[in-house]
Amino acid sequence: MKLKDVLHGLTVLGGTADMEMDISGVSYDSRTTQPGDLFVAISGAAADGHKFISGAKEKGAVCAVCQHEIDESIPYVVVESTRRALAVIGDNWFDHPAKEMTMIGITGTNGKTTSTYLIKSILEQKAGAKVGLVGTIQNMIGNEVIHTERTTPESFELHKLFRRMSDAGCSHVVMEVSSHALALDRVYGIRFAEGIFTNLTQDHLDFHGTMENYCAAKALLFENSDIAIYNSDDDWSWKMLENCRSRRFSYSVTGEADLMAKDVSLSASGVSYKVEGDTEWAEVFVGIPGPFTVYNTLDAIAACWNLGVSMEDCAAALRRNHGVKGRMEVIPTPGKNYTVLNDYAHTPDALENVLQGVKGFAKGRTVVLFGCGGDRDRTKRPQMGAIAARLADFAIVTSDNPRTEEPQAIIDDIVAGMAGSENYTVVPDRVEAIHYAMDHAQPGDVIVLAGKGHEDYQVIGTEKFHMDEREIVRDWLHH
Repeated sequence: MKLKDVLHGLTVLGGTADMEMDISGVSYDSRTTQPGDLFVAISGAAADGHKFISGAKEKGAVCAVCQHEIDESIPYVVVESTRRALAVIGDNWFDHPAKEMTMIGITGTNGKTTSTYLIKSILEQKAGAKVGLVGTIQNMIGNEVIHTERTTPESFELHKLFRRMSDAGCSHVVMEVSSHALALDRVYGIRFAEGIFTNLTQDHLDFHGTMENYCAAKALLFENSDIAIYNSDDDWSWKMLENCRSRRFSYSVTGEADLMAKDVSLSASGVSYKVEGDTEWAEVFVGIPGPFTVYNTLDAIAACWNLGVSMEDCAAALRRNHGVKGRMEVIPTPGKNYTVLNDYAHTPDALENVLQGVKGFAKGRTVVLFGCGGDRDRTKRPQMGAIAARLADFAIVTSDNPRTEEPQAIIDDIVAGMAGSENYTVVPDRVEAIHYAMDHAQPGDVIVLAGKGHEDYQVIGTEKFHMDEREIVRDWLHH
């Protein structure tokens, strides 16, 4: 492909490259650069890509995209933002695949993963669609599962994935759009048919600094969506809508909205309610326990209803859905008179929602086992400790992914929020903590393993070790 075609749509501010030169590939990591590549020097969290231009040239790069003039003896072009340039280049390189499919983006602190799977399920069952999914647990092309390392891939990889999806016959893509992805222009230039906002609670402040910055990043999704679907029960919705020029569509559990849940009933087997719009209504039941399931199913219905799926068809599809790995997932405990749930809750709000939900149907005690991630927002640790002390009948404080922090230091931060409570213990080793929870379970207890969810590993230092809580529970039952 000619350089001018690779850069189509970008404003070139300067440089020395011949626009007619041939480009045979694109790279943004000098370690993977191939001969004939265009090297895009993006600034990462740990390093500035401009420092690796010479290394990319040694690997055979024939041109560089930069944010300023360089001394390297390689042809280059200067653009305002290399991150945005990478997104545009990816779109051009793979021949605009996102425009060939109906794009649905979901942002918010909690509920994104479950909502994407619910929307995918409804569209496949009732709209005859083949749906691509981009998310935290995995990416999918129809039923094909593709491993992922982050919620939203880097922009070039994202367009590569979209091309695979379109070529495989996908008509729709539903994707989690993280605040990092929005702030770092990973989805720059993508036009979404629908943008969905679930909620906003404290998370990722180590990256964004303030809740206002966090919300501003999320709000970028609505600025690039034809329809803005939002949870009007969330206090941050007004901020999300400030610069929104899209058609707005609200959903609510507690008030008036375009789509409303009425007569909500919670049980250990799931949730049921009546969903009402201005022209239709339907009875909904979905086998995922917890009050937040109402919100996750409401936004899924809102998305599909706006795409032409009837409300009754949405409800029928949801009745066949039994949840997502690591989201209020029941881990089998055959022969035992207690229940073990696995949930990804790793923020104060998510932990509170899970525990309140469990208390609504637990016949015995609500027991929670949790920790907090290292090298992440420290301010939420005592908050989560206080929530566990207030809502759980018993708490087991342990490790999550300590990363490069000392596990005991993280635990101390959590326990600081549990002052005055005696209904907890500390077991730093997470495997031992799970064993402790099961050894001390009482009839009717619901044990919530919180924080790891779909993850089958633990990060200690800079190394990732295999650790699947489902296997730990199963092995302990058979030991």
